[in-house]
Amino acid sequence: MPSAPSRSLETFPNPQPERDYTIRIRVPEFTCLCPKTGQPDFAELTLEYIPEARCVELKALKNYVWSYRDEGAFHEAVTNRILGDLVAATEPRFMRLTADFNVRGGIYTKVVVEHRAADWQPQPQVQLP
Repeated sequence: MPSAPSRSLETFPNPQPERDYTIRIRVPEFTCLCPKTGQPDFAELTLEYIPEARCVELKALKNYVWSYRDEGAFHEAVTNRILGDLVAATEPRFMRLTADFNVRGGIYTKVVVEHRAADWQPQPQVQLP
């Protein structure tokens, strides 16, 4: 069965819920439409998160991102909406979404949004030589 755009975000159980670990996902082909001109906007999304009980399934994420292709959205709004949907689906300890948009009118836009669970404290960062 071929894939299709979908706003459904399937998840699966975190295989190591007792451990803080980071999942990084790079989505180099995000597209939406400029709400003013209707022209396409292109961005690379970087999703980084520390899961709690659930992780996002990658094919579902691909189809979710695809669902924005024909939708008009300001960069700030679409980045926040995607983060909100991902947080609602996975309820992570921590999640950061970076949307690095290609140039439009001589201006580059990078939007970074974060979520932290109220009871989660990050581990101290380890600096290796």
